[in-house]
Amino acid sequence: MPRAIRAPVLAGLAVAVLVALAASACSSEAAPAAGPPPPEVSVATVLTRTVGQWDDFTGRVAAVEAVELRPRVSGYVQRVAYAEGQEVHKGDLLFVVDPRPYQATLDRAQAELARARAEASLAHAQDARAQALIEAKAISREEFEQRRANTAGAAAAVRAAEAAVSSARLDLQFTQVRAPIGGRAGRALVTEGNLAQADATLLTTLVSQDPVFIYFESDEQTWLRHAPGAGEGSNAVRVGVSSETGYPHEGTVDFVDNQVDARTGTIRARAVLRNPDRMFTPGQFARVQLQGTRQAPALLVDDKAVLTDQDRKYVYVLGPGNTAQRKDVVLG
Repeated sequence: MPRAIRAPVLAGLAVAVLVALAASACSSEAAPAAGPPPPEVSVATVLTRTVGQWDDFTGRVAAVEAVELRPRVSGYVQRVAYAEGQEVHKGDLLFVVDPRPYQATLDRAQAELARARAEASLAHAQDARAQALIEAKAISREEFEQRRANTAGAAAAVRAAEAAVSSARLDLQFTQVRAPIGGRAGRALVTEGNLAQADATLLTTLVSQDPVFIYFESDEQTWLRHAPGAGEGSNAVRVGVSSETGYPHEGTVDFVDNQVDARTGTIRARAVLRNPDRMFTPGQFARVQLQGTRQAPALLVDDKAVLTDQDRKYVYVLGPGNTAQRKDVVLG
């Protein structure tokens, strides 16, 4: 009997526990946890403006003036008179070739000139006496003409000696190799004690610093958008180097080639800009933006609002009920 009584009691307790658990589960589903509030975003009005188109190119910096410096006389380099890499002015002394042989040549030429002048003076005096003697019929006509010819020959010898002196003086001056332009000098390719051959041995290079050229090439289709103003050199450019953000330097196009390269389908252009802080160095890579000559209306949005989805660009616009809607865009 005790077992028969206990069995129903345990069954009732089990049912009561299940009912309590079910009630608890229903209570938890009926009251879910509160989620985070929707994020706040800022909106901005799209602006409509008339803007000019800018096209991007890659270019190279080039010096306006560049010189490969070679001696005009042969000889051994006696002195390198500049610091490598420094900026020099036009006329500054850069190299000295041993001047002693050329000084000796000049001295010899001056001596020859003095002798020629003495001989010319004697011939002139003899010619003057011959003039008086011929009038007195004291000499023959042949001797008179011989003295007259001697005078002309002596005068020609003087002019030749003067030319030799001028040439020797020039050679002596050329032993001092000076900068033909102002700019930055490269390293000395020939040092003291080495032989330099006239018009052959490269001593160093010079490149001007301010202003500089930027050469870049454009495809035919792109250049047609700029062609109306290209021939006048009126297109504005903006330039930046690899270490800079954006295009902080401004210049203008001053040259466009006279034909399109048939092999590449491109045309070469050149921009000129100032370089007072020496930011640009010949041979350096540069990023170039060229301004078009046509103006067109455009919609302007903040760069931060433009998002990327693989190869597509899109923005979010404010739709009905203040909801954000995606719109694909094409950037100009």
